[in-house]
Amino acid sequence: MTVETVSDEKAAQRGFLFALAAYLMWGFLPFYMKAVAHIPAIEAVAHRVIWSVPIAGGLLVWLGRTDDIRRALRTPRTLLMGALTAALITVNWCVYVWAIAADRALETALGYYINPLFSVFLGAVLLGERLGRAQIAAIALAVVAVAILTWENGGLPWVSIALAVSWGFYALFKKTLPIGPAQGFFLEVLILAIPALAYVGWLEANGNGHFGDQGMTDVWLLVASGLITAIPLILYANGAKLLRLSTIGIMQYIAPTLIFFVAVFIFREPFSRESAVAFGLIWAALAVYSWSMLAGRSRS
Repeated sequence: MTVETVSDEKAAQRGFLFALAAYLMWGFLPFYMKAVAHIPAIEAVAHRVIWSVPIAGGLLVWLGRTDDIRRALRTPRTLLMGALTAALITVNWCVYVWAIAADRALETALGYYINPLFSVFLGAVLLGERLGRAQIAAIALAVVAVAILTWENGGLPWVSIALAVSWGFYALFKKTLPIGPAQGFFLEVLILAIPALAYVGWLEANGNGHFGDQGMTDVWLLVASGLITAIPLILYANGAKLLRLSTIGIMQYIAPTLIFFVAVFIFREPFSRESAVAFGLIWAALAVYSWSMLAGRSRS
């Protein structure tokens, strides 16, 4: 075994641990969201933005990568793309926070299960990527699952669809940012910090905010939102750099699986026979999709 091979294996191990830690944090995030469920979703998201700025900024200072941010702030196109991805992640966060508070965590799990299949669909439609038979079959199974839930609920599972669509487009446009993932995240929260601070300031001035007015518990919960937002994203970004795309593709099912178990067995959300069939189809679709990824990797 060569020195380079050993180095690559150690890098892959570090990447696996980084990504695993991120997905575990995301998987157990509903517990935190339940703790702040009494706080309106937009206010909770505003605090996520505000308290993420010093954490993400401190990381860039420590890594010595602040020059990228200075260049980005002087480049209109980068600022525009940063504003677009910031808007998409805001939509994703707001829907997620609201859904957990509204006892719809199961729908969030479904949304993040659908997301990789939606990303494949986006790649085919917008980037002209060719789909294999297995990928087409996986997307078809997901469509059937959504149709079953639509029939059961009398309407589209909009929480699941909104999460999958917003995150799918976020990941797509994130690739166009000419800066690294950590710098990109800081740029996004920096852009969002101005309206977030204005909104929180307006709430507090009118006596409707939860930062200090309802006791220190809310203060610490809201300050902690920066940690629970920034840390997993930073861990994921570092893990993704060190791992194969197919490995990350398989690992991304960890978080929604944990959310699924938390929703059904701890939050005791209703899980009907139709929901079981729909989730069964989604799991089958993901199995087909994962098999096609691994088969493609073995041939390369």
